[in-house]
Amino acid sequence: MALPKELRLEREKIREILKKGKKAKIKFLVFQFRESNLKNSKFAIMVSLKVSKKAVVRNKIRRRISEILREIAKKLKKQLEIVVITLPGIENLSFSELKESIEIFFKDIGAL
Repeated sequence: MALPKELRLEREKIREILKKGKKAKIKFLVFQFRESNLKNSKFAIMVSLKVSKKAVVRNKIRRRISEILREIAKKLKKQLEIVVITLPGIENLSFSELKESIEIFFKDIGAL
């Protein structure tokens, strides 16, 4: 299932974050982010054709990441705007490995 509307970033904000945001890379994920003063953290997920030519595989990855972000959003200490960019190879990770990678990122930046 997709992220709820209140957790999604708008296109203009995605462009701003991609240009001016901080960058972190863990395994097959690149996080571009910045702190915000909004009520909720907001997210965008980008899965390109380079990851897989098959839409079924790309959508599966997107659904897994959005589910993990939905759970983590409730626990965050600070509000962030985050664009998650996937890299080729992510399709081979299990759900638990993916979740672990995302949690490591949030712990590294002090948000969990």
